[in-house]
Amino acid sequence: MTPLERRASVSLAMIYAARMLGFFLVLPVFALEAAHYPGGTDPTLVGLGMGIYGLTQGLLQIAYGIASDHWGRKPVIVGGLLVFAAGSFLAAWAPSLSWLIAGRAVQGAGAVSAAVTALLADLTRDTVRTKSMALVGASIGLTFAISLVAAPLLDARIGLHGLFVVTGLLALLCIAMVLWWTPKAPEHPAHVARGRLSDVLKDGPLLRLDIGVFALHATQTAIWFAIPALLVDAGLAKAHHWWIYLPAVLASFVVMGGALFPLERRGYLRAVFLSAVGLLLLVQLGFAEAALRPGLPLLAVLLFLFFCGFNTLEATQPSLASRLAPVHARGAALGVYNTLQSLGSFTGGAVGGWLAKSVGLSGLFGACAGLMLVWLVAAWPMRAPQARHSAEEVLADEAEAT
Repeated sequence: MTPLERRASVSLAMIYAARMLGFFLVLPVFALEAAHYPGGTDPTLVGLGMGIYGLTQGLLQIAYGIASDHWGRKPVIVGGLLVFAAGSFLAAWAPSLSWLIAGRAVQGAGAVSAAVTALLADLTRDTVRTKSMALVGASIGLTFAISLVAAPLLDARIGLHGLFVVTGLLALLCIAMVLWWTPKAPEHPAHVARGRLSDVLKDGPLLRLDIGVFALHATQTAIWFAIPALLVDAGLAKAHHWWIYLPAVLASFVVMGGALFPLERRGYLRAVFLSAVGLLLLVQLGFAEAALRPGLPLLAVLLFLFFCGFNTLEATQPSLASRLAPVHARGAALGVYNTLQSLGSFTGGAVGGWLAKSVGLSGLFGACAGLMLVWLVAAWPMRAPQARHSAEEVLADEAEAT
C-alpha cells in the first residue's frame, strides 16, 4: 500500500470499528436490560427494539450510497454519523421501551456503511482492495469480540443508558476522524453520469454478491440464538464465553492473513471465495450435530472455522462489489449491497428466533446450512474481476464506457 492507502484504510477501519463498537456493546445486554423499562415485559417489543436498527439501516443504505455519488462521500458520512449520534442520545434518555425503540430506529437511520465502503474503494487500488477491506473486517470482528467481554462489565457500572451515551460519543469521535484524518476522495470527470440505480440492479455478478451478503448475515445473526445456549449446555458459564470467542476470532485473522492475500495474488480468489462458502456450509452441519451432543472442544473448533470463513468473506465480498461496480455508481452499488446485508441481519434475527422455537437448535442450523447451499449454487458462476492498478486506469475505463 501507498502511504495514502494505508492512512485511508486505517482511518476508515477505525471509524467503522468505533461505530460498530457502540452498536455491539448494546447487543449482549439489550434483551436483559430492556425488560426493566415500562413495556419491557413484551418479548415482541423487545425483539423489535433489537431488530429495528437493521431494518432502518436496510431501508436507507441505497439512499445514502446514491447521495454519496452525487454530493461526495465525506458530507454524507458526517451527516449519517450525526443521525446515529442523535439516535444514541435519544435511546440513552428513553424513559420507556417505546422511546428506546424510537432511539434504535434513529440510530439505524445513520446508514453510512455504503458511503464509508465507497470512500475506501475510491482511495485504494484494485490490487490492494481486498487487504483494505480485510482490515475493516478484522476491526469489526475484533470489536465484536471485545464487546462480548466489555459489555457486561460496563453495563454493571453505567447501565444501558450509559452504554448508549458511550455509543453517541464514539459517533462524534468518528466525525472528527472523517473531517481531519481521512483523506479526501479523488475527483471524477464531470461528464460521467452519477449514481444510477438501474446500472447496478441489472448487473448479474453484483446481484450474486448481494444474495451472498444477505445469506451470510442472516446466518451470522441467526446462529447467535443458539451458540450461547450450546456453550452453557457444554458446561461453560455465560461470563466465560469470551474464552472461546476471542481466541477463535484472533486465530481466524491469522489464518486469513496467511492464506487469503497470497492466494489472491496468485489468481485463486474465486477458489478461496467458493471454499469459504463451502466451509460455512460444513460448519452449519457441524453445529447441527453439536446441538444434539454439545461439547466444548467441538464447539471451539466449529467457531474457529466459522470465523475463518466469515472473515474471509467479509474481506472479499465488499472488495469484489467495489471492483465490479462502475465508478460513477459505486455508492449506489454498495448501497444495494449494504441494504441486503442489513436486511439479512434483520431477517436472521426475526426468523432465527422462530426457527429455534419451532424446530429446535439443530433445525435452526439445518436451515442455515440450506441457505449456505443456495448461496454456493448462486455464486458458482462467479469470475474474479481483472485488477486495475491505478486510479487513472479506473477513470479511463469509466470515460471509455460512457
